Amino acid sequence: MEASISIKNLSLSFGALDVLKDLNLDVGRGEFLVLLGSSGCGKSTLLNCIAGLLDVSGGQIFIGGRNVTWEEPSKRGIGMVFQSYALYPQMTVAGNLSFGLKNARVPKPEIEERVARAAKILQIEPLLKRKPAALSGGQRQRAAIGRALVRDADVFLFDEPLSNLDAKLRADLRVEIKQLHQKLSNTMIYVTHDQIEAMTLADRIAIMRGGRILQLASPKEIYNRPASKYVAEFIGSPTMNFFEGEIISGDGLRFVSGGHAFPLEDYAFLDSTFQPAPAWFGIRPEHMVAGDPADTAPVRLQGRVELVEPLGSDTLARVKVDGHLLWVRLDGQASVFPGDDIQVGFDPARANLFDKTTEDRL
Repeated sequence: MEASISIKNLSLSFGALDVLKDLNLDVGRGEFLVLLGSSGCGKSTLLNCIAGLLDVSGGQIFIGGRNVTWEEPSKRGIGMVFQSYALYPQMTVAGNLSFGLKNARVPKPEIEERVARAAKILQIEPLLKRKPAALSGGQRQRAAIGRALVRDADVFLFDEPLSNLDAKLRADLRVEIKQLHQKLSNTMIYVTHDQIEAMTLADRIAIMRGGRILQLASPKEIYNRPASKYVAEFIGSPTMNFFEGEIISGDGLRFVSGGHAFPLEDYAFLDSTFQPAPAWFGIRPEHMVAGDPADTAPVRLQGRVELVEPLGSDTLARVKVDGHLLWVRLDGQASVFPGDDIQVGFDPARANLFDKTTEDRL
């Protein structure tokens, strides 16, 4: 895939603090890339470097094959949507959408055409004569997206655009942003700490931590084959269940934790010559079963239910097994209560193994 954005050995420091560290990233033309991570991981900083809002300490940034490392934001051919709507309160929506174009001395007929086209795409045509104070949060964010849209940019940058909205509006606008990408096929980079936004929007996700990209892959790959224990814990709610133990050989490879041994003959190791070593064994709550279905699982454990969280579509049960607290995702109609003794089971082939020291995937 032809790269729309290419970042080479990018570094950024504030005094002695290294915020981005020798970072490399290629974003394909028309790709929707999500930068995902906890607060302080460097995702918004990276976006601001691409936008030209921060001067980098080292490395280069290319947009559309052109080196824009030291170019002004207005000359980079990007449209940016911020967490805050940043709309001019004294102007109407139409005025906000056209303001940047007027400053750029775009001819009036073209301005009107661009504003009308953006309003139609975002379904804000009835709002064009209103001022921001007369708009809801979702309408203001649509207007902010429209302001970026009228620039006719090849690249759109979104910096946590839905953070200020309630859950229902977030879900609605998430769908609209995905549909917008499908209509326009522009390159989009989207920053968020919300894993649901990342999983549902992205073609690829870059998981960031400490100014570095830990894994860059499709949502499915990151969810099913996380590159490290950190990524495995970060993606998924509730988080992945972990056992601490050791992989041993003899009568086939097995993972041993306390008095339990899990067979690993069907586990796909990254290295076929893997040698026994201390490790973490992770299994997701939805890959576990409880009650009668556990009777046929390759691994079966006895435990006691400590907590039940009914969510409607499914039910989460926290089960204590020999000192381990395990989350199990059950059917929404499951009859399970705190204090119940229950059998849980899983298939080790669906597990994720990580080196005890490096926490990298095995």
